[in-house]
Parts: sequence; structure tokens; C-alpha cells
Amino acid sequence: MPTPSEPSPAATSVAPDPHASSASTDSRASSASTDPEASTVSRDPHAWFDAARFGLFVHFGLYALPARHEWSMSYERREVEDYRRYAEFFDPDRFDAADLARRARKAGMRYAVLTTKHHEGFCLFESAHTDYSAPAVCGRDLVREFVDAMRAEGLRVGFYHSLLDWSHPDFTIDQNHPQRDREDVAALNSGRDMARYRAYLHAQVRELLTGYGTIDYLFFDFTDPGPDGKRPEDWDAEGLLAMVRQLQPGCVVNDRLGIPGDLVTPEQYQPRDPMTGPDGAPVRWEACQTTNGSWGYHRDNHDHKSADLLVRMLVGSVAAGGNLLLNIGPDGRGAVSPPDAEILAAIGGWMDLHAASIHGVGPADGLDAPPGTLLTARGDRLYAHLTTWPMQHVHLRGLAGRVRFARLLHDGSEVEVATVDPDQHAQNTTMDGLEPDVATLTLPIRRPDVLLPVVELVLTDAAADGGGPSTPSWTE
Repeated sequence: MPTPSEPSPAATSVAPDPHASSASTDSRASSASTDPEASTVSRDPHAWFDAARFGLFVHFGLYALPARHEWSMSYERREVEDYRRYAEFFDPDRFDAADLARRARKAGMRYAVLTTKHHEGFCLFESAHTDYSAPAVCGRDLVREFVDAMRAEGLRVGFYHSLLDWSHPDFTIDQNHPQRDREDVAALNSGRDMARYRAYLHAQVRELLTGYGTIDYLFFDFTDPGPDGKRPEDWDAEGLLAMVRQLQPGCVVNDRLGIPGDLVTPEQYQPRDPMTGPDGAPVRWEACQTTNGSWGYHRDNHDHKSADLLVRMLVGSVAAGGNLLLNIGPDGRGAVSPPDAEILAAIGGWMDLHAASIHGVGPADGLDAPPGTLLTARGDRLYAHLTTWPMQHVHLRGLAGRVRFARLLHDGSEVEVATVDPDQHAQNTTMDGLEPDVATLTLPIRRPDVLLPVVELVLTDAAADGGGPSTPSWTE
């Protein structure tokens, strides 16, 4: 993934997959048949992405061995020959793609993305164009294992592929390259040919798009048109995107080729509101986040986010019309670290009870969320996520007379809904009158013991209507 500064520490058919089993095909079909958004997905090849809302990102490569961040080759100005020695010791005996897939599914994730090659240049897949790869050094095509495992669990499959390659002899030294501080950069670059590297890049992307069956998502990374960076023309971004459209016409492609794609990808921050393009129109987006600030395995980084924070980030993304792609970095042997395993399990426990408020939903357009709440909606269902537990009451403008039933989602218990007489005057234990369009929820005093309580409201009509009150709802 890009790191802008150093850390303070006409389409043809998709190529058939000769390795795809009938079980993985049946899994996809079964998943689609039970997906409330299946009919929409059938009309829009990218609609699955909006319905999924939550995905797993997996960063794995040689950088897991030094275990000092996936950019360690660049940060430490490592020479290619010195860094390549890690390949000799790359033995991912604990990399278990089936286990990863099960963890992702149990966490409520609907798709998963694996680094096929990061900036260091080491490939996890079989390539006719290099022997700097997992199959060459340990006899395993980890991309193949990942694809098969994710399909077996009914998950959509995505590939991350770096546009950079610090180990390729024709990739010119730029502002991010490990050799950028050498005095002979100009001389080194004089013997490098980006056209040859560009051909290599396109050839490897073609291998990925034709050798593994249907690829649902392609996450390129990254174009950095700084004073000494790389621009879209360095990759022939237009040609690369055209190849994806030809070989995998249904594939979602991100925006990091430096030209418009199918979505934008804010990294390591959470958008507050729905994202829009230069013309002000809404755009598809996905926040990509780490559990601890590092994408690859970083042994000494213990700054892990809590599970409840990550759930709030997930809900905040969905409430603003986006997705969350949550990353883990397996260790040097390929195992999921204990903190990451605990985080995924905790999120999974919450999703097991509350997935209805995440999958297949979107923003509650036309309704204002009271302070301490996040709203998502689908059809006649409105979900109020209570990020702050109130003293009994949540007041929702615009919903008076529209709520058929309300319940806490984790246990299905009813939540009382009432309309307070506007002419009522506050006295002792009687609250003051409220506007006539306000529906008031009465909640128990004790907060439920879940990461984030959710109230599901069944309405008489669609929750999101595009209109909305001029003043906000509130809690007390």
C-alpha cells in the first residue's frame, strides 16, 4: 500500500478456470440464491460490491520475514541482492488459505483480497516471466490456494497487484525506490527501460486474469505523480484497464491506476460523509484499513484497534455509502497473528447477530441520525446503531406514525415507540412536548453486552426517501 512518508519508527468471455471445482461453483450459486441483493447483482455486475459491504485484505510476502513493515525494503534502503536473500528462507508452512476463508466468512466478510505481488516484487503466483516467486522457492502457488479456498466458502475473490516493482531491473528508480539516495541514480536509470517493465507488468496481470477463473475485484497500487514519481502513462494505465475490461468484464477495478476506475479507495482514514466525484455525483468507495497501522506483518507493532472501534468504523462506512476492507498481515510462516485472530472472532460474534444492518443496506437518505447514532437502511428496515448508549430515549425526526415495530437486533426484544404530545409541558418526571413528526424510542437502562447495540425499526414505507427534516434527531 502507498505510504506517503516514512514512519516515525467489448468484452470477451472470462477465461475458464481449469482448477475450479464443482463445489466452488455450487458455493457461489448457493450464496447468490440466498443473497437479498441477488436480483440486483444480476442486473449490475458491480452491485454485489455494494451489497457485500465488508471484505478481508491479506498482505503477505517476503516482508513478513524481516517483520518490520511491508515497506521495509524502501525505508531501510535495501539493495535488491541483499533483500532477495529472504526468498531462500521463505517457507509459509502455516499459510492455510482454507482457515483464512473460514475466518473471513465467520467475521461476516463477503469478499477477500490477496496481495499477488507487493512493491518488493516477489510474486505469490506461478509466473512464466519470473522465478522470483513462491512457486519457485517453496513449490506452492499461494494465489491458487487462496482463490480455491475463498470460492469454497462462497466469498468473492479479489487480487491486489502492485504497479511498482523495486526488484525489477528495468523499473526506474524514483522517489519511493530503495536506491533513491544513491549518488549514481542517473547512471543506474540510464540502463533501465520502463517500456520493458511495462510489458512485464501487463504480462503478469494477464496471467492473473486468465489463470484463476473469475476475478471479482482488482486492487492496483499505486500511481504517485509527484516530482519524481510514476504517472499513469508509466503503466499505460488506459491499456491496462482496457485489458481488464476485455478479460474480466465484470471485475471491479479501483482508482489507483491514476485514471478513473469503478471506486475510490480512501486509506487509513474514515470518510465522514458519502463521497462524491469532481462533478458532485456520489461515487462508490471503500475504506481500506489495518488492524494495527501496518499492512504487512510487523512483529513489534502492538497498536491494534479494538474490535468495537473496528465495528464502528464498519458501520460508519456503510452509513456513508461505503465498504470497509480490513487488512491482516500473516506472519513469516503464514499464520494469522493472535491479535488479528481475536479481532476477527470478536467482529464475527457481533456480525452473527447484526449482519442484517450491514449486508445489502446503505445510507438512510432523508433521515438525520441523532447524536451518538449511525443509521443504515434497506427497504422498510431502518437500523439505528447506538455508538453512545442514551439515558432511555432516542428521538427520531420524521418517523412519527411510520414505525410498525422496533426491536433490539441482538435478542429480538421489543423497543417501545411513542409519539410525545407536542402540547405537553415538562414537569417533574414528565418530558416536554416534542415536534409531531418525532418518534421516541424507550430503551433499557443497562446497555446490552454487545460491541455495538442496534435497534431495528420496521417501517410502514421505505426508510430512505431522499427527503428529510431540516433539523436533526437527538438522544437523551
